[in-house]
Amino acid sequence: GRIGGSEFDYSAEWVRYSVQRSLQRLHTRYLDVVYCHDVEFVTPAEVLVAVQELRRIRDAEGTIKYVGISGYPVQLLCELAELVLRETGEPLDAVMSYANFTLQNSTLLSGGIERLKRAGVSVVPNASPLGMGLLRSAGVPVGGKGDFHPAPGELRARVMQAAQFVGLRGEKLEVLAIRWALERWARDAATVGGVGAIGISVMGVSNLEELEETMRVWNSVLDGLPVPGRKVEQGKAEWSLERRTEVEALAAGIWNILGDFKDYCWASPDEGYVNIRTVKGVVAEMAPLPDVKEDMSKSSRL
Repeated sequence: GRIGGSEFDYSAEWVRYSVQRSLQRLHTRYLDVVYCHDVEFVTPAEVLVAVQELRRIRDAEGTIKYVGISGYPVQLLCELAELVLRETGEPLDAVMSYANFTLQNSTLLSGGIERLKRAGVSVVPNASPLGMGLLRSAGVPVGGKGDFHPAPGELRARVMQAAQFVGLRGEKLEVLAIRWALERWARDAATVGGVGAIGISVMGVSNLEELEETMRVWNSVLDGLPVPGRKVEQGKAEWSLERRTEVEALAAGIWNILGDFKDYCWASPDEGYVNIRTVKGVVAEMAPLPDVKEDMSKSSRL
């Protein structure tokens, strides 16, 4: 539904166009899961329209397996999950939030999981364990769009103090933040996790090296978890558990530094936000896709 920074279209027409465009770009016959993203930027009624259209595509065309929503404000995500269940009689398959289960902010766990489970949501992925780049030794990223990060100055200052605190102990804030979030979410979100009852984390990478390093850390996290059918060398399991203890101790120190900014949530959208797209449902011409013939049957988990 997002077209630009302040431009959104959740109409059925745009949803169909967006799904088909994604199929073409990814050179695939189906999408495992489609999220209505940044749901806080449109009305609940618009979200409901988009979810219903995605489900129609799922049932009539088979090009989607699962349907979910994603965004930042945890309480709004819960409200929308409840709305979808109440109005359609079918729960959302997945609800993803970002920057809400990190070393700085654990709102997704404390204020989201149980409510989403009551709304029938099966899977709750946690995205952006670095808090949109907040939890970095170098500070928030500043790119071509300038300083986009919504964190206030005092929070940024506390994070830099935390980076100095762990730096004096031979650690990097971003390394600790990623491992802490991956490990804690894998355990604490097991009831809304994927195959094997492991909480799902979503991370972006910029290159192959970052991907390989992320997978190395993730596999090390798994070494310390009781994953059914996964054999782990005793030495690796012991190291993983020792590392967990080290990270948790450093996390406690970071929380002391954050003080009142622990679990702070910024506004999304900003005050005064207006969707600049006034005419909706106008899309470019869509090229045809080949017929979908594969088995699209669901499994129990994403």
